[in-house]
Amino acid sequence: MYIAARRESMSEQIRELITKLLNPKGRLDCGAAFKIAAKLGVEVGLVSDEAEKMGVKIDNCELGQFGGLENGRGKYTVMTQLKQMTDEKNRILCKDARDAAAGVGLKTIRSTLKDYKIDVKYCQLGCFKEKKGKKMRVKTKTWIENDEGELIFGKGKTEVLDVIAEVGSISKAAEILGMNYKKCWNHLQILQKNLKEELFTTKQGGGESAGTTLNQRSHELINAYRQLQNDIEDFADKRFKELFLKKDGEKKDSTKDDANDKKK
Repeated sequence: MYIAARRESMSEQIRELITKLLNPKGRLDCGAAFKIAAKLGVEVGLVSDEAEKMGVKIDNCELGQFGGLENGRGKYTVMTQLKQMTDEKNRILCKDARDAAAGVGLKTIRSTLKDYKIDVKYCQLGCFKEKKGKKMRVKTKTWIENDEGELIFGKGKTEVLDVIAEVGSISKAAEILGMNYKKCWNHLQILQKNLKEELFTTKQGGGESAGTTLNQRSHELINAYRQLQNDIEDFADKRFKELFLKKDGEKKDSTKDDANDKKK
């Protein structure tokens, strides 16, 4: 009797806090659910269970699994940390991703998951299902060349700029990326030569002012390349599904449409 009464009391406290913390849409934000669990010293799954009984949906996943939350730019060094916890399908446990946020913040984790295409599995709130892998998937790779076919900009140079921006040093960036200093330096020189723009400033000597700082144009290039790559991937994925993953009925309709178009 005592245990049952205690459980009912805890349920009432959880429901009371859920009602109090509902967002303007009448939903419970992911972060609020974790705060309730921490305040009452219970597993966050219990908060999720009570919310479900009340017909309250979870909103604004702090790891960005629902979209809609502000993202910055992912960090290469954070990605390498997360990669140590991913499985063979490039997925990370929700709990591990949240734990990693303790040192860098949820916004950085959210951005890094998005930029480096890391999926989250086994949500502690049970509010999104693990993504099922397709039998087939399309892959794309985007790079920019000059008229002579020389590689100017792509994934590698983006990472070089990104890590330099993060650590403020070409030599440290080269070490993190596993390349020698000369190769890292050459990446920068090729970029500047073809774009005819200064992309960074370097100050020699010791002290806090020493090191390499990217200018605004470098950050614009990083963001522009990632946006281009994401747009291409989104289009390719959509077109791939249309062409390869249609149901039989849809395929037949599409074939008829193509045939009719040719007759016109």
